[in-house]
Amino acid sequence: MSSPAEFYNSLPPVSKAYGTLCFLTTAAFQLGLFDPVNIALIYHPVFTKFQIWRLLTNFFFLGPFSINFGVRLLMIARYGVQLERGPFDKRTADFLWMMLFGAFILLVLSAIPFFWSPFLGTSMVFMLLYVWSREFPTAQINIYGLVNLRAFYLPWAMLMLDVIFGSRLMPSLLGIVTGHSYYFLTVLHPLATGRNLLKTPFWVHRLVASLDWGVQPNYRGQPNTSNATGSGAFRGRSYRLDR
Repeated sequence: MSSPAEFYNSLPPVSKAYGTLCFLTTAAFQLGLFDPVNIALIYHPVFTKFQIWRLLTNFFFLGPFSINFGVRLLMIARYGVQLERGPFDKRTADFLWMMLFGAFILLVLSAIPFFWSPFLGTSMVFMLLYVWSREFPTAQINIYGLVNLRAFYLPWAMLMLDVIFGSRLMPSLLGIVTGHSYYFLTVLHPLATGRNLLKTPFWVHRLVASLDWGVQPNYRGQPNTSNATGSGAFRGRSYRLDR
């Protein structure tokens, strides 16, 4: 049996980095090292006082230490890690690009007052959960030892539990919408048309390579230009449509 340190070191890089930042942010808050207002997504100071860090830091706060925080962190550790080790195995740049794309969409949606949320960490977690549910739709999931259901329905079940336990509906719903947008653009649309509208940019491959984050089979100093249905990001995904 591996030790906690060995387990942590074995985690894939992007999920490990994001989960660690979320944990450290909440730990710093519990120690009174910062006021959450200073890292919240508030657009007025972003544009008037150039507090651009708010566009990033709001994704790392999942709330104070609580059962809800623990559930969110476990969702990263399970669903994010399974994605990165499964469909995104040896595709670290593609996984990072998924999260960057999701962050961009969430920031755009949150600019609409009706959808605004000061912290989008929960939305990011639900985006990962939704993509995982589409990649492993037939997996059997047990919720709190009470209900068994297919993974395809898990995001909606978790959304319902959030409402029952008094959490805000909008952050979780935005994550599901963002996750579906990504899955549509990178899997469903390419399978239907043969065109990939959301290829991972070259600079993301270079960034991952410079960080030495995993193996990048498509990175050889040049961007990947292969057809979406031929290889790379969409190889082997077509079988999931009939599940």
